[in-house]
Amino acid sequence: MSARTSPIVSEFKTEEQAASYDKWFRAQVQASISDPAPNIPHDQVMAEMREFLESKQTPSDAGWVAASSTN
Repeated sequence: MSARTSPIVSEFKTEEQAASYDKWFRAQVQASISDPAPNIPHDQVMAEMREFLESKQTPSDAGWVAASSTN
């Protein structure tokens, strides 16, 4: 079990590193907000991924193997 990190302790060694990361992160968020590409709802993405993953499953993935038809 890993130890929990205190929310008070910074992941950065210096205030400058923290400020630099904050500036970069905010720029990434703004770029995403400003992106003119159409948004895809989270539920739609999850449904598509679920369908994709289920299409890749085989009976052996579920922990069982169909009985052999040649006895």
